[in-house]
Amino acid sequence: MDILGATLRVCVDDLETAVPFYERLAGGPALRFERGGVQVAAVGCFLLMSGPEAELEVLRKVAATIAVKDVDEANRVLTELGARVIAGPVATPAGRNLIAMHPDGAIYEYVDRGGV
Repeated sequence: MDILGATLRVCVDDLETAVPFYERLAGGPALRFERGGVQVAAVGCFLLMSGPEAELEVLRKVAATIAVKDVDEANRVLTELGARVIAGPVATPAGRNLIAMHPDGAIYEYVDRGGV
């Protein structure tokens, strides 16, 4: 499985206030989308999220987003290594993803750019 990078997940109270700071910090514009009532802005290596507390509570449990070449391969490797796939693979605005719990209890999102 090829890991291409990781994205830091940041829950913010006000996305409109946070985005300009992170755009300057990362040196580029935000890619914005909405998913499940949560407003999202991808800026460099940061994934900013703002929305209903009930939704953010779930999102905070995911430690990071890991970019991979192929989510199907990640699914196979993770399962072989004893991880438990909690959700997915499914298509999202940013690519296909899955959420997995590692044997140590850490939860990560794995995403590829396939199908985008």
